[in-house]
Amino acid sequence: MPRRILSLMLSALLLLANTAGPPELRVAAVTDGATLLLEDGRSLRLAGIEPAAPPMGAEPGQSWPLAEAARQALAELAVGQRLSVRGEARTDRHGRLLAQLVRGDGLWLQGELLARGLARVHTRPDARALAREMLAAEAGARAAERGIWRTRAYAVRPADPDALRRDRDSFQIVEGRVLRVSKAGGDAYLDFGEDWRTDVTVHIGRAVLREFVAAGIDPLSYEGRVVRVRGWVGLRAGPLIEATHPEQIERLDGAASSLRETPHPSTPPPDLSDDEEE
Repeated sequence: MPRRILSLMLSALLLLANTAGPPELRVAAVTDGATLLLEDGRSLRLAGIEPAAPPMGAEPGQSWPLAEAARQALAELAVGQRLSVRGEARTDRHGRLLAQLVRGDGLWLQGELLARGLARVHTRPDARALAREMLAAEAGARAAERGIWRTRAYAVRPADPDALRRDRDSFQIVEGRVLRVSKAGGDAYLDFGEDWRTDVTVHIGRAVLREFVAAGIDPLSYEGRVVRVRGWVGLRAGPLIEATHPEQIERLDGAASSLRETPHPSTPPPDLSDDEEE
């Protein structure tokens, strides 16, 4: 075969490969409100969300508000559907694929679960694409009190040190006014009270601080502002949330607060007789 013809054939094959749509995924089962078992044996986690699920430390088999509803909703949305990855897929530390998923009819799975109030936004350094769109979907569900936003188990927590100590080692969304922002050793600290040794703090490490600057955010701009922070609550002196990327912190700037009274997360979930998903 002449080289010129062979070259043209190879070019055509490359063009077809580049213009072909993304490979389709087929779902065999759904294990929780954000995890899919694919027919090829791989596990896929929906990137950027935290589904309705029991917190760490809950008793094995303990019922938790809307956890089963979230699993069932994802099964209805995904099983038997043509699914493709939106953007880039990654592999997380557990060996699972981590991706945004879209159905063949254009429905975005993360957006649908958030809009139904069956998940919260939980971005990570390696899973933060479409953060703005996800936050908007979550905000709409919260304002309408859909799904988890009709229960106290998932409610936004105030930046109160005594309350957050009881939320240690759990993912929470916390709101409060930043009293002071300080920098030390290249790190930044957002303090929500007078005594940093006991009050709620958000820590932004030196490497992460560079990402805030690259995003056009000066942490000093949070001082005196009401913010919403999402992340795992740890305990160093007082309750502490480690900021690992800028999308974790929202400046509310006059937006209505989402605060509601919340129980200790290890207590039995509230009676949902008036809160069940329709």
